[in-house]
Amino acid sequence: MSQQRSISIFGATGSIGQSTLDLVRRNRDQWRVVALTAHQDAAGLAALAREFEAKIAVIGDSARDADLDTALSGTNIGRASGEAALVEVARMGADFTMAAIVGCAGLAPTMAALEGGKTVALANKESLVSAGELMMAAAARSGATLLPVDSEHNAIFQCLSGGRIEDVRRIILTASGGPFRCHSLDDMRKVTPEQAVAHPNWSMGAKISIDSATMMNKGLELIEAHHLFPVGHDAIEIIVHPQSVIHSLVEYRDRSTLAQLGSPDMRIPIASTLAWPVRMETPCAPLDLATIGRLDFEAPDPVRFPALRLTRQAIEEGGARPAQLNAANEIAVAAFLQKRIAFLDIAAIVEAVLDSYRPHTPKELADIYAADEEARRIAAQMVERKAA
Repeated sequence: MSQQRSISIFGATGSIGQSTLDLVRRNRDQWRVVALTAHQDAAGLAALAREFEAKIAVIGDSARDADLDTALSGTNIGRASGEAALVEVARMGADFTMAAIVGCAGLAPTMAALEGGKTVALANKESLVSAGELMMAAAARSGATLLPVDSEHNAIFQCLSGGRIEDVRRIILTASGGPFRCHSLDDMRKVTPEQAVAHPNWSMGAKISIDSATMMNKGLELIEAHHLFPVGHDAIEIIVHPQSVIHSLVEYRDRSTLAQLGSPDMRIPIASTLAWPVRMETPCAPLDLATIGRLDFEAPDPVRFPALRLTRQAIEEGGARPAQLNAANEIAVAAFLQKRIAFLDIAAIVEAVLDSYRPHTPKELADIYAADEEARRIAAQMVERKAA
């Protein structure tokens, strides 16, 4: 990068935000921080805002507004709170926006950033899962550059460099298979939350670790890939790759297959978005194939992992179906973590919610929020019945 660019980071105190700031810290002369946001960690947000001399810091939870004000007293850093403030700072026009707010709280700020027509690095899964059609349409209208941060989608993006989407025969998403890849259905009925959060390769939060164990995360990534890479969902396949060294592959019509490999460090895909269309140095460990020794692959089992079938169903039916699926899954996962339902009940509840009603086709984000809220309500009722 030859000149300084402005950057806003939504979800600055989270894992993706911290990794992004680590790379910015190593290249301070190339970046000017406009806005940093967090949900509740006012002290952590203030410390980062001070370090990076942000123009403004925004706390999503308005109840923490006074805490942020106190933590930033004596500085010229602007401060704000609440959902409306998140959207307002997303419209400040930073050259680069890292959209890393977790959950549906990230939908409106991400949409606002896309409408600004600049570069948006997307790490908010719910944006494309719940509102993919609306988000992609907004990017097309504004001319925004949308760069995927998830390791799998970023890998596909890298494999498409120099190629044409029209020449793609298929896209292959890899999955670790989670901790229960070799478990029988009987064994899976007995698993505990403690066992399910123990991901074999990545260090992740509890919710995404459970999604990995059910393979719902791979289904959600399938929905994202469907929006990002318009080849048709039938041309997007999933293969289990326990080592998590190959993050995704792209096969072209001449049968050339390109793969992106790397250590399990999110700073690698983040760096590719920060530096795009060039490359930048990172402190990440180099890939040592001799030490790894072998790469294994197997087809996922649709019987033990029904989430893959449910996500394809949501893609085929379109509209607000993916939002409905995502919301039901969040409620079911939370209930499992609270030990109120069994592991296999997660997918069963999601399927039951999908079968219970069909939401209206969304025309705006308000329709997505409505579908999300209704799915959560129904899923919560199902949890109560199972937990009773």
